[in-house]
Amino acid sequence: MLAELLERHQHEFHSILPVDLNAPDVARLDFTAKNQLVLNADLRDTDAFEALVAQLLAEQEAHIGIGGYLENRVIYRRSPGLFGSPTLAARSLHLGVDVWLRAGTPVMAPLDALVHSTQDNNNFGDYGPTVILQHQLEDETFYTLYGHLTRRETALLRPGMIIEKGTIFTEVGPAPENGDWPPHLHFQVIADMQGLTGDFPGVALPEERDKWATLCPNPNLILRSRILSD
Repeated sequence: MLAELLERHQHEFHSILPVDLNAPDVARLDFTAKNQLVLNADLRDTDAFEALVAQLLAEQEAHIGIGGYLENRVIYRRSPGLFGSPTLAARSLHLGVDVWLRAGTPVMAPLDALVHSTQDNNNFGDYGPTVILQHQLEDETFYTLYGHLTRRETALLRPGMIIEKGTIFTEVGPAPENGDWPPHLHFQVIADMQGLTGDFPGVALPEERDKWATLCPNPNLILRSRILSD
């Protein structure tokens, strides 16, 4: 399984961000219904959402937020057309890790990679500019997805381009070009792209948790943040 492969190689990965995700000013953010502040917030107003993120960080004396893998979130109600409808069950199980930090923060490759695909998923509440990198470990190919990026840097990338381990290849994007979210990086690991390019589900049905956890193993195997291990 991919998770076991990543665990064997976890000390080989380069940081994907120029920040220490184990630092005292990094806090875990909860976007489930257990958090009353999130439950009662007007999430369709991006400025209000950004103020909420700032409040959640301030309450923990933090500057950077992290979390979200397999979290059953309420924040996708801001974009019901993307994540559910009156005739379809709502997707709310988050498949990546989000790192909430300032726009313009550089993003680096955790391993040598090829650019698999890029796309500007520019619907409200979507990924915005997105990059998917292809990696090889031992004899296994897998992928990492980066969402909510800057348009300018992402537009410079082309499928097949070589990105060396530790190389900056894009930046965290601002609203509204990042899909109209408070600035953050969505980071996801994918075992099989299933024929998709430039996009991949980042949210799934809660009842399909086991299936998606296998297809998209824990990104913290690469990020190595102790905050997510608590």
